[in-house]
Amino acid sequence: MPLAANSRELVLKIIFISVATIILSRLFYLQLFEDKYKVMADDIAIMRKIVYPPRGVIYDRKGKVMLNNEVVYDLVVTPIEAKKRVDTLRFCEALGIDTTMYGRLMHRAINKSGWVRQTVFLEQLSEAQAARFQENIFLFNGFQMVERNIRSYPDPHAGVVLGYIGEVSPSMLKRDRFKSYNQGDYVGIDGLELAYEEILRGQRGIYYIEKDNFNRPRDSYKGGALDSPAMAGRSIELHLDADLQAYGENLMANKLGSVVAIDPATGGVLAMVSSPSYNPNLLRGKERSRNFGKLFLDATKPLFNRAMKGSYNPGSTQKPLTALVALDENVITPSFGYPCGGGYYACGKRIGCTHSGGGHAANLRAALANSCNSYFVHIYRLAVDKKAYGNVKAGLHKFYEHMYAFGLGHPLGIDLPGEKGGPLYDVKDYDKMYNGSWNSCTNLFVGMGQGEIATTPLQMANAMCIIANKGFYYTPHFVKSVANNANDPILAPFKIKHKTTNISDSAYAIVGLGMMDVVDKGTGAVARLPGVEVCAKTGTVENKAVVNGQVMKLQNHSMFVAYAPRINPKIASAVVVENAGYGATWAGPVASLMIEKYLNDTIATSRKGLQEKMFNANVIPKYTYIIDSATRLRDKMIWERKQHRLKYQESVKHYQDSLQIRLWIKKNLM
Repeated sequence: MPLAANSRELVLKIIFISVATIILSRLFYLQLFEDKYKVMADDIAIMRKIVYPPRGVIYDRKGKVMLNNEVVYDLVVTPIEAKKRVDTLRFCEALGIDTTMYGRLMHRAINKSGWVRQTVFLEQLSEAQAARFQENIFLFNGFQMVERNIRSYPDPHAGVVLGYIGEVSPSMLKRDRFKSYNQGDYVGIDGLELAYEEILRGQRGIYYIEKDNFNRPRDSYKGGALDSPAMAGRSIELHLDADLQAYGENLMANKLGSVVAIDPATGGVLAMVSSPSYNPNLLRGKERSRNFGKLFLDATKPLFNRAMKGSYNPGSTQKPLTALVALDENVITPSFGYPCGGGYYACGKRIGCTHSGGGHAANLRAALANSCNSYFVHIYRLAVDKKAYGNVKAGLHKFYEHMYAFGLGHPLGIDLPGEKGGPLYDVKDYDKMYNGSWNSCTNLFVGMGQGEIATTPLQMANAMCIIANKGFYYTPHFVKSVANNANDPILAPFKIKHKTTNISDSAYAIVGLGMMDVVDKGTGAVARLPGVEVCAKTGTVENKAVVNGQVMKLQNHSMFVAYAPRINPKIASAVVVENAGYGATWAGPVASLMIEKYLNDTIATSRKGLQEKMFNANVIPKYTYIIDSATRLRDKMIWERKQHRLKYQESVKHYQDSLQIRLWIKKNLM
C-alpha cells in the first residue's frame, strides 16, 4: 500500500511540474519571441495604424463612373492616452476649435467607445486643419489622423439604386454578416452599397510604426513584417445606363411614381427611377445625418424606392396576363368576342367600360386595343369556373399558380435589399374573407387588375419581359460583372432562365399583336414610334386612401407597360405616375420617351414638345402633403399615448389639428 501511495504522489508531482513548465515556457516565448504580443505590450513605443482601403468603383454599362472615392482625413482618439499629456489649448489652436467644443467631442468619443478603444474624434478635417495638425501631431498623444475614402457621385442620379455608406451601428455589429467589423468602420447602408458590401469593401490594413521618445512616427516596425496590407475593394459594372437613368429622372420630375426598364434578353435593369429622386451626394460627408433627416421627413418620400417597394393595383396592365391564362386554359380562342354595350352586368352589378359602341370587343386583339373591362372580367370568370376543375376554388388556385409564375405575389430576388412583392390572393385568403362562401362574381375585378391583386412596377416590367420572351425571364439584376468578370460566382443566380407555365408561343404571339394594336389603333397611341413596333398596355387605376378613418376616392394612378421592338425586343418597361389620371396621359408618354431614348439615343423633333411637357409638368397633388401630415399626427398621438407622454392640453391640440385636416379633406377631396 505505501508503495502504491508513493506512485500516485509521484504521478501528481510530475503532472504539476509539467503544467508549470508549459506555462512558463509559453510566457517566456511570448515575451522574447512573439512580436504580436510584444507590440501590444509596448504600446507607447509602437503605433498601430489602421488604413481603410478605397471601396470598389461602380460603372454603368458604358463604362461611365457612377460612384467613386474621395480621400478625406478623420481625427481619431484613444481617450485614455490623450488624457496623459495633451496641451489642450495648443490642440484647439491647431484644429481651429475652442475648448468647449474639445470637451464636447471628447465626451462624445468616451460615451461612444469608452476610454481604451480608439474612436472618431472629428470627421473630415479640412485641408488647413489636416496640415496644421500634421505639423504638430507628435505633441498630441493618443490622437491619429486616419485616411478614409468617402463616396463621390460624379453623376448625381440613381440614389435609391446606388445607396450610401455610413458608420456601422451597434445593432449591425450583432449580426453574423458584420462580425468582422469594428466600431468606427464604414459599411454600405442601402442599395448596391449594401447588397455588394463584401465585394466593394476591400480589406483594411494594419501597420505597426515605431515612435521616438518625442512620440513622432519613425520607421515601420520589424521592416513591416507584422503589417497586414490594405486591399482595395473590387469594382462592379452595371447593366444600368446612366444617361437613360438621368433622362428618366428628368421626365419624372415633380411627379410621384416610378419607371423600371429591363433588357428582356438578360434581365439586366437598364433604369430604375423612383420619384421624387434625390441627389445622392447629400448622403455623404459630415452633413449626411442632417440631410437624411430632411429627406426622411419629406412628405413625398424620396428615400422610398417605389419601383420595388410601392404596391399598386395593376389596373388594365393586368389584362394581357388574364388573356394568356384564358388562352392557355382553352376557355377562349383569339377570335372569341364579347357583346359589350358599355358595361358588364352578369354578376348583378354594372362594371363600366370606356367604349359602348359595337365591335370594340369583337375578338381578343380588339378587346386589348380598346381595353374592354367587360371582356376581361368575363374571360377571368370563364377560366376560374372551368368545368374541368370541378369548382371555383380549384379554378382560382390554378389562376393563382399562373400569376405566381408570372412573378406576382412574391419578391423576384433583385440584387437590392428590401424588395417587396404585392399581395396575390389564393383560395385560403378568400375563404378567410368570406367564411368559405364565395364565387367568381366575388372577385371578378381581379381579371381587370383591381380588387385583391397588387404589383410593384418591377414586377410589371418583368411580366413584360416574359411576354417579350414568350414564356421565360431572368431574375432582374443590376450587376453585369465583378472586376471585369461576368462569370463571377456571385452572379450565377442571375444566369438562370426561369420558365413560366407551359403557355404556347402562339398564345404569347397573339397577345403581343394585341398589345401592338393598343399602340397602333387603341388607347396607347401616344407610344407610336416611326419604324418601331411597340407593344404596350395602358392602365388607369382606382386610388383610395383611408385617413383618420375616412375612405377617400383620390385621383387615379396613371400606368403604362410596354416592350419594343415586337420582334427581338431590346427593352421592357413599366411606368407609374401616382394621382395623375389616365394611363395614356402621363405614364404612356414617359414610357414611350424612355423606349425611344434607349433604342435611338435621341428624341425625334416631332416629339420634343411631348418631352418638354413631361419635363415641366407638376402633378403632385396638394393632398399628398395633407395626408402625410394627418398620418404623422396619428402616429405621433399613438406613440405618445403608449409612452404616457401626452398631456391633456396636447391631446386637445392634436384633436383640433386632426379635425382641421378632416374638414380640409372633406371640402377638397370628397
